[in-house]
Amino acid sequence: MQKQAIAWERAGIQVGFVPTMGFLHEGHLSLVDLIRERSKILIVSIFVNPTQFAVGEDLEKYPRNMERDLALCESRKVDYVFAPETKDVYPSDASTFVFEEKVSAGLCGQARPTHFKGVTTICSKLFNLCRPTWVALGQKDAQQVVVIKRMIEDMHFPVEVVIGPTLRESDGLAMSSRNSYLNERQRIDALLINKALQSGASLVEEKDIRNVDRVKAEVMTVLRQGSLLRVNYAEVVNRETMELENEIKPGRSMLVVAAWVDSIRLIDNRLLG
Repeated sequence: MQKQAIAWERAGIQVGFVPTMGFLHEGHLSLVDLIRERSKILIVSIFVNPTQFAVGEDLEKYPRNMERDLALCESRKVDYVFAPETKDVYPSDASTFVFEEKVSAGLCGQARPTHFKGVTTICSKLFNLCRPTWVALGQKDAQQVVVIKRMIEDMHFPVEVVIGPTLRESDGLAMSSRNSYLNERQRIDALLINKALQSGASLVEEKDIRNVDRVKAEVMTVLRQGSLLRVNYAEVVNRETMELENEIKPGRSMLVVAAWVDSIRLIDNRLLG
């Protein structure tokens, strides 16, 4: 992969790249569409990255279907799928990792303290192997997007980030590979996450509320309706830094939620105003 990518780079061929953990859905494919036209070569990586899973998380049962993923990539005119083996990405004696220590400190980083170390490490490896001009990331993973952007800036990767909007299923649930875990009853509670985001946003957009505590209270009122739902966090943050906001600034402030539905952890967000 790296030899071929270097050859493209030397020939002035611009590469678009979509990093994934597979079990693709329309959210992933929308990112392919987002950078298809601007890229001479388009690569999708499929790699369930073990370093972003903590002990006890769902690494082993994370959904996988390579045959289906390859068919979907072909249908969207992806040129190459890069699906390396774990032993090649992480040799047995590997001892180097990449840390981002500011953006990743709170929110998901607090709940999953080793997660973003795995994200930044695998992305740095993939950027070195695939040499993309553009990388497409999804807004649903808002904190991850900001962490990767910060790493790109701090480590001087010649990569431009293109962000695609969150895609939702017909009932409003943000598309995620982990949605496949949900049974019918669990899905009912999972839908409260988007409903809560909408309720919080309506206070800002329709009633001109700027008080952070007022908006968070509205969000929590909705989330508490779920008997299977346990809230990890519901916060208003700066969309560029992920720092907590003291006052809502329309266009800058973002409402972010993470919650477990039984043992299934889901995240979602909405820009306010």
